[in-house]
Amino acid sequence: DEGGGMQLVIHAPFGGRVNRAWGLALRKRFCKAFDFELQAAATDEGIVVSLGERHSFPLDAVFAFLQSGTVRDVLTQAVLAAPMFTSRWRWNASRALALLRFAKGRRVPPQLQRMRAEDLLGAVFPAAVACQDNFRGDPEQREIPDHPLVKETVRDCLTEAMDVEALEDVLRRIETGAIKCVTVETPLPSPLCHEILNANPYAYLDDAPLEERRARAVEMRRTLPPDLADEVGALDPAAIAEVAAESWPEVRDADELHDALLSLVWVPEAAAPGWSSFLPALLASHRATALSVPGDTTLRGFVAAEHLAAVQVVFPKARAECPIPAFQDEPVPEREDALHRMLQGWMESIGPTTAEELAARLGLTSGDVNAALLRLESDGQVLRGKFRPEGLADASRLPHHASRDREAVEWCHRRLLARIHRLTIGRLRREIQPTTAADFMRFLLQWQHVAPGVRLHGEPGLLEVIAQLAGFEASASTWERGVLAARLGKYDPDFLDHLCLRGVVAWGRLTMHPKLDDARGNGEAAGQARRIIPTSLAPISFFPREDADWLLAWVSAADPAEPRLASGDRNALSGVAQDLSRCLDRRGASFFADLVKATGHLPAAVEEGLWELVAAGLVTSDGFDNLRALLDPRRRRAQGRERLRRPRHGAGRWSLLRALSPDLSPPLAPEGRESREGAQTPGGPSLIERLARQLLRRYGVVFRDLLAREALNVAWRDLLIQYRRMELSGEVRGGRFVVGFTGEQFALPEAVDALRALRKGQSAAASQEIRISACDPLNLVGILLPGPRVPAVPTNYLVFRDGLPVRAGSHRQPSPPQPTGIGLVETGVS
Repeated sequence: DEGGGMQLVIHAPFGGRVNRAWGLALRKRFCKAFDFELQAAATDEGIVVSLGERHSFPLDAVFAFLQSGTVRDVLTQAVLAAPMFTSRWRWNASRALALLRFAKGRRVPPQLQRMRAEDLLGAVFPAAVACQDNFRGDPEQREIPDHPLVKETVRDCLTEAMDVEALEDVLRRIETGAIKCVTVETPLPSPLCHEILNANPYAYLDDAPLEERRARAVEMRRTLPPDLADEVGALDPAAIAEVAAESWPEVRDADELHDALLSLVWVPEAAAPGWSSFLPALLASHRATALSVPGDTTLRGFVAAEHLAAVQVVFPKARAECPIPAFQDEPVPEREDALHRMLQGWMESIGPTTAEELAARLGLTSGDVNAALLRLESDGQVLRGKFRPEGLADASRLPHHASRDREAVEWCHRRLLARIHRLTIGRLRREIQPTTAADFMRFLLQWQHVAPGVRLHGEPGLLEVIAQLAGFEASASTWERGVLAARLGKYDPDFLDHLCLRGVVAWGRLTMHPKLDDARGNGEAAGQARRIIPTSLAPISFFPREDADWLLAWVSAADPAEPRLASGDRNALSGVAQDLSRCLDRRGASFFADLVKATGHLPAAVEEGLWELVAAGLVTSDGFDNLRALLDPRRRRAQGRERLRRPRHGAGRWSLLRALSPDLSPPLAPEGRESREGAQTPGGPSLIERLARQLLRRYGVVFRDLLAREALNVAWRDLLIQYRRMELSGEVRGGRFVVGFTGEQFALPEAVDALRALRKGQSAAASQEIRISACDPLNLVGILLPGPRVPAVPTNYLVFRDGLPVRAGSHRQPSPPQPTGIGLVETGVS
């Protein structure tokens, strides 16, 4: 944290009662071990213990601090000093009428009640309020008096406010290995830590005020590294290298060499190449000397005169090449103290390292180095963990017969590790700087292939566009002219027909028509007054046929009764439409001529009935030319050769988009929002996960305000849970990507790179005008961009320049955006 300490967070989803008991008992153990009052808090899903600079211990040891057989005694003693004991004591004393709440017809002020409750506690349980200086015996083993109020208060704390039996069961399962404990040291708090670090005062296990909580000094993360799936919270290798280079002494003359020798105590010549050139000046003034340590290979190094006796204790066989007078006033230290001082100087000057690497560097044994590092750890000066990514260690510092173990414990000085953490956080924040709404709009124009130079081509390009826009509904008459043509270099209607007829792409209205919903609610009372009038404004959606199951299942999950038509629903349809729906339900997919023959209606009436069912979201067809024939009135009136050239009805069959018969079930029929979260498509992920991935594919960056025009009914809280899971698995990145919008934001890694590249470089196409239909999903004026909303009707359009809307207009017939040329002729007339 910013105060130099560390926060120990235990993610334990065992409930608040168990976690409060665990946190109080841990706090008691820490206080007794380090003689320091710690701050702690507990919620339903975690515990936080605020540690200071002097606290240093292996993370794995946390789960061994408490034992199932003794935790009840430890917790009982911890409760006596906790705020919950005094509050429940006042409550029990008031219920037992031991404290008067009214006196002389007036209410006793709360502060007087607290004073009298404390006086009563001091009378029946003197050890609970006694001065620690005058307390005789072990304060950790205060005997509970045989008083009913005291016993009831302790019992209430252990069994009501906490659950000591459940805690004993948890610890017992940890001891037997039934519960696996995982420890991770991270430079930034994970998303699961945010709630406990910002816990409300009722979660506190001590009486420290809110403004003095050490957990409030933690800088919340904006993002996690991209390789989160492999190494959670890995430190930045560049930050490690930078801190290691800055902490190593810089020697430029003899005086600086002497200062370095005073800090490092013993410096082998191979560990500091280039320093030997300044040694003669120190030898002449008897301020330092060179030592030779015999062994398998003679080790030569430098030592200051002040530390000569200590180094000779560490290396008894060392010989000084140039004898110097010893300091008479300096006592000869013990070997453990000399090693402690030597290792302390080296750990302050190098970055993360292992005991084997440091032993090979100094010419010591691994046992001596490990013993000295453990002593430094007990003093709170160094921390152990896994700090460096694989391959960053310097293998040249190891002996030839040694190899670096991938699971080797690494050590780092606390001060250097804090600097590495700060540099890592700064680098992560610089990677993702929030962009403006205009820049984000420029990004969306490129992400959805609308900007010049990024448009797609051919059937593969059209399939990519449809996959990106799957689930978005726009008016039927706008899709080809205003949406698809804006994203393809040379759009050809045959592309769409081929994809539909081959069974790759499907179309239809996903959401239920509002009049069907009204008819369901009104039943027979709806009558003939609530007819569905089909127009070209009827919204439809294009989607890959393989996604039809989960898209329809999502709509079905929003309304479990939606896939079926009851008698009240049919009142919203005309008689011809009802006959067509029954015919398709009975016969299955049918050609237009078969429908005319089976129903006995005129072709014109069948056309109107099909168009009505399309607008209601009940039917679809194999090809899109069938709907194109219904949309184009000129094809209906075509005669003679024109009718042969442009047939009145396209190829393909009409079929039901949803099951209409009561005996048919929908593809998936989850009930309610909870079922929709966990419902699984056959052999695939959950519905909420599919929708979350589809929104990321469409926008690249997703946040709450961006979903205003989405047709599929979705709650942001459901998406938020899924996106947090995806962030923890490293699939997306969370942070603040676009300024001006509240709430959490999530982005694909490739979208983050595209945003960064767009922010760094200004493309030449930024100044060009881009025209889109108002029905386009990029019509985000009034949502993402400032200004009044433009109604999503086919006759409206918008023009963007540099990510901002420059004008909006309307025309009778929408047309695909085409380049226009304007010729200027100089006439000489002003």
